Amino acid sequence: MINPKSFFKSIPTEVKRFLGKALLFFIVWKVVYNIFLYDSKYLDHPLTTHVGNASAWLINQLGDMEGFTAKREVVKHYFEGGVNLNESSAIYHHDRIVLYIANVCNGLELIVLYIGFIVCMPASFLRKLKYIVIGVIILDLTNILRCTGLIYLREYYEIYFDFAHHYLFNTVVYTATFIMWYVFSRKITLKTKHIEKTVQAG
Repeated sequence: MINPKSFFKSIPTEVKRFLGKALLFFIVWKVVYNIFLYDSKYLDHPLTTHVGNASAWLINQLGDMEGFTAKREVVKHYFEGGVNLNESSAIYHHDRIVLYIANVCNGLELIVLYIGFIVCMPASFLRKLKYIVIGVIILDLTNILRCTGLIYLREYYEIYFDFAHHYLFNTVVYTATFIMWYVFSRKITLKTKHIEKTVQAG
């Protein structure tokens, strides 16, 4: 049976430091978001509107498809006898609603997690800045492509919509995130006492 105390001591110091920073970053983000930014006009609303407008524009450029527009709308959700009002980016095909892009689908949470990983890893400021800027752009474009695909499936191949929404497209987005994390971290060398002792012993 593994001794938790011994296992914790065996973890390299740099790894412990990274995990501690990551946990702190996650807690601070959740507190700030839930208290000050939840359903706010500062982050979610502009980002959701941007994703909706970009997705509608993109699908209008594909082949002979046209007539897709995005509008900011308040959507009612009934839950446990109460009514919740949430603003979404509504996608219309001519005058018929096709899809609602809610704030939880705008990619903000994933972008923040990506940035948090980069910030907590040991690297130069310029390298972190470069990967944050490029990564945010890639994640935003990936999410726009995901939403465009969902619009297309909802309108023309609805039988595949649920599978793509819950599994396929989410897998693509998370895979893109992990690939960027891997590319960023592969040149980082963790200099720990454990590694130095191993080198000296050799």
